Amino acid sequence: MKLRTDDFDYFLPEHLIAQTPVHNRTQSRLLIVGETVDEDRHFYELDQWLQPNDLLVVNNTQVLKARLFGKKESGGKVECLIEKVVSLQRALVHFRASHAPKSNSSVLFEHGISLKVLGRVEDLFDVELICHNPDGPQDFFQWMEQDGVLPLPPYIERSQAEEDLERYQTVYAQVPGAIAAPTAGLHFDEELFARLKKKGIKRASITLHVGAGTFAPVKVDYIDEHIMHKEWYHIPEETVQAIHDCRRQGGRVVAVGTTSMRALESAAQQGKLTPGSQETAIFITPGFKFKVVDMLVTNFHLPKSTLLMLVSAFSGLKRIRRAYQHAIQQQYRFFSYGDAMLLTRSEEL
Repeated sequence: MKLRTDDFDYFLPEHLIAQTPVHNRTQSRLLIVGETVDEDRHFYELDQWLQPNDLLVVNNTQVLKARLFGKKESGGKVECLIEKVVSLQRALVHFRASHAPKSNSSVLFEHGISLKVLGRVEDLFDVELICHNPDGPQDFFQWMEQDGVLPLPPYIERSQAEEDLERYQTVYAQVPGAIAAPTAGLHFDEELFARLKKKGIKRASITLHVGAGTFAPVKVDYIDEHIMHKEWYHIPEETVQAIHDCRRQGGRVVAVGTTSMRALESAAQQGKLTPGSQETAIFITPGFKFKVVDMLVTNFHLPKSTLLMLVSAFSGLKRIRRAYQHAIQQQYRFFSYGDAMLLTRSEEL
């Protein structure tokens, strides 16, 4: 069956796009998506739907304060979004300006920082950081921490607030490198993890640095014509072992977020789950054969997005359409700061 991008469209009332997080992380709603019926719950009840020996696989990436504001040598304003730090002084970035900076030009920032444009890598700019102030930040990570702001998603129509510094990170974020949060993980707090552990539910980690491509719309008519963006991931040996142990003990692998699923299924494409680091451009669409993940915790995704296609591949397009219709009728909150759903794997389309 040749699927069109329009097969993944739906109408979302604008007031359902969450602009701020709920007061407490676990107070968000949780839609349990069943085979024929959906149940309305809250996220703090997640432990009731998991079993001893189940394994949660979380993405421990940390969101960088990757948005910075400067100007061209001509004086024109420039917004810089750092997509990937290549080395302490080199990075691949997006620039937003009236006219794109040219190669060998410089973009100027506060505290004696400039970015020299070395060239282009596809739709990104290859830049070198130069600090003209000996007391200023000497590398990209220091610079972002001092002067950057969190790159909130484009559908959050406000500037960064103080609470975003905490709430747009998971409580287990450890490895800096993302420019968007793995949002399914935002619903967990330490109290919930303690209850899950007491029940015999284990946790393992992967790292996938979420890039700006996660928000990129699918512009082709047929989904098999879409060129997927690349993201870097790492799967530790201990996580692979935890998954093997989970299987041996009769547990289920529960991916916390589409990023965790993307890393796990990418690493198992050759038939066996292998540890290590690499880039993935995997595009999971209906008909995909899942090898690792049994259940998925995820937020609600944008219309016509690759992530909506991924969850439709996992649980079936008909089931996801029904669940989204239910969520809209019941006034669930959508997208990054919105509510969550718990999905099981289905072979049905």
